[in-house]
Amino acid sequence: MRVCAVKRFHGSLLLAGLCILLQGCGLVYDAVELIHPLSRDELSAICAHRRLRVGISVEPFRPFVFPAVYTNEGIRVTGLDIELIREVADALTAHCGEPTPIVPTLHVTRFPDLFIKMNEGQLDLFVSSVSGTVPGTRPAGLWFSAPYLRDDGIAAIIRKPEVAERVRTQLEKQNGNWDTLAAVQEAFAGLTVAVQKGRSSHQYAKANLKRVRMVICDSLPASIESKDLNIDVILTNHSILEYVTKRVWQEWHPLTQPDGSPLLLTRDDLSIVTSEEHRQLQWFLNNLLFRLEESGRLKQMRTRWIEAEYAPTRRATAEGLPLEVTQVPDHYDQGQCRLAEK
Repeated sequence: MRVCAVKRFHGSLLLAGLCILLQGCGLVYDAVELIHPLSRDELSAICAHRRLRVGISVEPFRPFVFPAVYTNEGIRVTGLDIELIREVADALTAHCGEPTPIVPTLHVTRFPDLFIKMNEGQLDLFVSSVSGTVPGTRPAGLWFSAPYLRDDGIAAIIRKPEVAERVRTQLEKQNGNWDTLAAVQEAFAGLTVAVQKGRSSHQYAKANLKRVRMVICDSLPASIESKDLNIDVILTNHSILEYVTKRVWQEWHPLTQPDGSPLLLTRDDLSIVTSEEHRQLQWFLNNLLFRLEESGRLKQMRTRWIEAEYAPTRRATAEGLPLEVTQVPDHYDQGQCRLAEK
């Protein structure tokens, strides 16, 4: 007890001495902060560094993220998600004020690794047509913003007309007792169904399609290019499949309902993802998305990328964001497909 009392006494003397030498205890506080700066919130940190660390997936998901292209200004990537990243950076620049703009730095990585890097604190946010409304797609520790694209959903594309006929027959057997899931389960039984690893289509297939031969692919292009696995059906977001079947892979066709409307297997809302702890950034993003929706800007962006006709390479040249040269080989490596483990 005496030793503890002596230590406390010496500590008090030392603090008092510092107060005298520095002409006030407030200066002691300043000196301590100089050595060990107090932690600041994530928005203040972004403003201080003038940098926004943004994750995007290596795997292009047209029209949200296109493959990187070489331009006179260097290597650029473009798409709806990229334009949204620009909007976030511009809003942060206005929030943080002068002297220099907030620069979005793209961190390109495999889609499942985006969640890992966010939890490890390597990213401020990521945007890659991510859904938070499908069970199994919201890992602990992450937060999903208000949607920037509503009423998307998992859809399917096929090459063989007989597969479309199987689905149509099962849907017509409903006799008014509408059950899309039951019809799809019966129609897909025994077929080879490809999904993209970690995305909502993967979670959907694991939960609902027990009688299929499931193939897990690193990317949508990998599933399209796979020759030896004899893929019958590919699942992913309807907005992506609608774009690629019209403009890129026209030998594949979306599955439709008997009346010709798109066959959606579930509904997805696409969001920006950040850390669950980043409350200030969460409010900033939701307020921004609300403002963009109310002003019609988000609708304009969706129409511009999803519905309009355009040349992606020209847009990349005019408005794309830069990628590091070292990231481009990975960006073009679309990975492989493999049979899911039983």
